[in-house]
Amino acid sequence: MSQHLDDLLEFHWMMDMLQTVDVGIVVLNRQFKIQVWNGFMESHSGMLPSDVRDKSLFDLFPTIKENWFKQKSKPVFELKTRAFMTWEQRPYLFKFPNYRPITGSESFMYQNITLSPLISATGNVEYISMMIYDMTDVAVGKKQLEAIQVHMTEAQERNQLAR
Repeated sequence: MSQHLDDLLEFHWMMDMLQTVDVGIVVLNRQFKIQVWNGFMESHSGMLPSDVRDKSLFDLFPTIKENWFKQKSKPVFELKTRAFMTWEQRPYLFKFPNYRPITGSESFMYQNITLSPLISATGNVEYISMMIYDMTDVAVGKKQLEAIQVHMTEAQERNQLAR
């Protein structure tokens, strides 16, 4: 098999992996126009990659505060560093419905977000990737644990008062 064919086959399975991984992957250019929109994003948003390509993130998702997101992205573009958003700071960036039957108590998907620079061969950052992780199970578990801890503390206080 030729090297060219091997490279093409490798590219194909890598693209398939990006489309089927259970993590949202979005690539944005410096104008915050969507360049890549994987299968996770398609299935949770209901928007096809062809519907979002070259469209403004802020036009498609007006609930994302443009100034805040641009400030969060600035060091990714300029300093070539990662930036993170956790569900504890902000429950979600994309308000996707919760689709998991086990954690059906929540109406939306809690998300962790990682912004990463995509450094070109020239060393410049013209694109950033955004990875969206579904943290709903973790969030529900933590909220349940906190509720149990509050209940236990209240019960202990009642027991001490009763003595």
